[in-house]
Amino acid sequence: MKRKENFAKTLRHIQPDDLILDLGGNPLSTMEGKSMYTVLEFLGYDIPKEIEVLKFGKTRRLDERLLNYLDIDTRSVGEIFTPVNSLYEELSEKEYIDEWGIKRFHTGLYWEQVSYPLKNATINDLEKFRWPDPDSIDLKEVEKYALQAKKMFEETNYIICAEHPIYGVFELGCWMCGFDDFLLRMIEDVEFIEVFFNKIYEYQKRVIEIYYGALGKYIHYTSSGDDFATQSSLFVSVEMFSELIKPYLKERISYTKKFTEATFLHHSCGSVFPLIGELIDAGVEILNPIQPKATYMEPSNLKNNYGDRIVFHGGIDTQDLLPFGNKESIEENVKSTIDILNKNGGYIFAAAHCIQEDVPPQNLVYMFEAARKFGKKLA
Repeated sequence: MKRKENFAKTLRHIQPDDLILDLGGNPLSTMEGKSMYTVLEFLGYDIPKEIEVLKFGKTRRLDERLLNYLDIDTRSVGEIFTPVNSLYEELSEKEYIDEWGIKRFHTGLYWEQVSYPLKNATINDLEKFRWPDPDSIDLKEVEKYALQAKKMFEETNYIICAEHPIYGVFELGCWMCGFDDFLLRMIEDVEFIEVFFNKIYEYQKRVIEIYYGALGKYIHYTSSGDDFATQSSLFVSVEMFSELIKPYLKERISYTKKFTEATFLHHSCGSVFPLIGELIDAGVEILNPIQPKATYMEPSNLKNNYGDRIVFHGGIDTQDLLPFGNKESIEENVKSTIDILNKNGGYIFAAAHCIQEDVPPQNLVYMFEAARKFGKKLA
């Protein structure tokens, strides 16, 4: 398959001969918990007896047997790094403190946050806080990913994503201060917000230099994640986003582009429709995850308003369709989504978020079988 040629057409808003299919090609389109192993077992493959529990922010590389079976076009490398010089501390098998000082507890599937190290903090506290040192990132790990990317870039036709090595400024603020505290500060204490965002951006810049300086030549796109919306609305107004958050996202993308020509994907769950113009202006070229049950995020609305300005990634419902649908309903939804979003290109096929354990294995197979069936360009 001419995967790279089809990807290039997709980015130029030309309908590709074959639709690009993504599963695990970035950390926002992968499989959570035991879901991958359930599908492998369903397909008749051997699976390990014990499954490694990954820390928060780490993504599991999907099994090549599954990716080959489903004829997936994408592959990923990289991770969010944990600097040696940071607040990271293992407390027990089920509890640890991450590099940002956030305590997390494992509930069986997810690492839930149980502390907020900067809740009620002052600007003086920000100056005293022990921020992670990007220069203490293990460069051997970075080089390992660079070699993986180089090998795939030179020897395969896959579309390669360098997973984002850093968190977003807004989500870190909400995690470190608590959503209530941080959102109130965005109204009442802009000086604190700007000092905090500047601290995070300085960390981002150094990690970008290290990471993309090593991998940048060998990738086709890269990801970022920062949730700006709920299911029905934004966390902040468009005006507040434009004034306080967008400048940092724009600088991050611009700085990343100094080290790579890779296309920039940004992930935000929820109803981000009011922000799409702002995201495009910030430099976002691919929007993920296209959550179709969120307000204003219907494929037809997105394509009609922004279909020639940004590439859409995702779109297949993970809330109801994939957990509870059947072959017929999944095939019908896949066809209609492709018919809308893939018209004149500009669409990468994927689920609307990571596959959870509640998705029956046959439904994942149905989804990708239908995508190959309906994602071919008509003669």
